[in-house]
Amino acid sequence: MSRALVLGGGGVTGIAWELGVIAALAASGVDLGTADLIIGTSAGATVAAQITSGVPLDELVAMQLSDETTERSVDLNFEALIEIFSVLADESIEPAQRRAKVGAIALATATITPDDRRAIVAARLPRSEWPDQPLLITAVDATTGEFVPITATLGMPLIDAVTASCAVPGIWPPSAYGDRRFVDGGVRTGTNADLAEGHDTVLVLTPMDPDMTRPLDRREVPALEAAGSVVAVLRADEDALAAMGVNPLDPAMRRPAFEAGHRQGEVAAEDIVWLWDE
Repeated sequence: MSRALVLGGGGVTGIAWELGVIAALAASGVDLGTADLIIGTSAGATVAAQITSGVPLDELVAMQLSDETTERSVDLNFEALIEIFSVLADESIEPAQRRAKVGAIALATATITPDDRRAIVAARLPRSEWPDQPLLITAVDATTGEFVPITATLGMPLIDAVTASCAVPGIWPPSAYGDRRFVDGGVRTGTNADLAEGHDTVLVLTPMDPDMTRPLDRREVPALEAAGSVVAVLRADEDALAAMGVNPLDPAMRRPAFEAGHRQGEVAAEDIVWLWDE
C-alpha cells in the first residue's frame, strides 16, 4: 500500500497547527514522515521539509515554538487579498492567466527583500539538503503563471523551493531563483492534493477555513477517490481556527495553534491509525 501525505498552506500558525497534529499522531504510533510521498504547499512546504529532515520531532517543535525567532509579524492587507482572490475566482480567463495576474500584483508590491525573506525561511529548516524520500514542493511562476511542482531532480536548493512555495503574493516578495521569480504554490490551490494521484491512501492536513479550500472538496478529493485512492482530510476545526486568530502570519499565535493541532491529532488518532496502517 502506498501512502501520500498532503500538507496545505496556512501561514506561521498553519505550520504550528500541522506540527501539533503530527506530534500527537506520532505519540499514538503514527509516523506521517514515513509517507511514500509528501506534498507541501506554502506552510505545508515548511512542515514537509522539517519532518523529512531526520531531526527528531520534539526538536522541530521546540524550534518552531521558540521565543527566539526570525519570523516577522505582518498585518494582512485585506483589500489586496480580496483583489487577489477575485482574480483567482475569475473563470472567464484561463487558470495560468489568472495566476500570472496574481504574480504581476506580487511583483509590483513593495515588501522586504527576497534575500531577507529567504533568510527567514532558511531559519525554519533544520537542514538544507533535500531528503532521500520523495518530497514535492509546489510553487507558481510569477511571470507566466505556470504551476511548478518542485522536486530534488530540478536542482533547486531546498531552501529556495520552500521560499518559493511560501511567497504569499502581496505579503512576501516573489522568490528569486536563477532568472525566474516564484509565488506561493497556494495560488493554484491551498493543498494541491491532486498531485497525490496514484497512491492508495492520501491524508490531507489543512489548517485553513473550508471556504479557503473549496477546490479540495469540489475537485481534488473526488478526483483522487475516482482514481481509487482512500482519502482522509483533517482540517482545523472551529476551536482551532479561533485559537489561531484572524492573522495566520502572526508568530505570537504559534503556541495556541500548535496546542489546537495537538488536540485534534489526539482526537483523530484512532481513525488515522487505521487509515495509515491498513
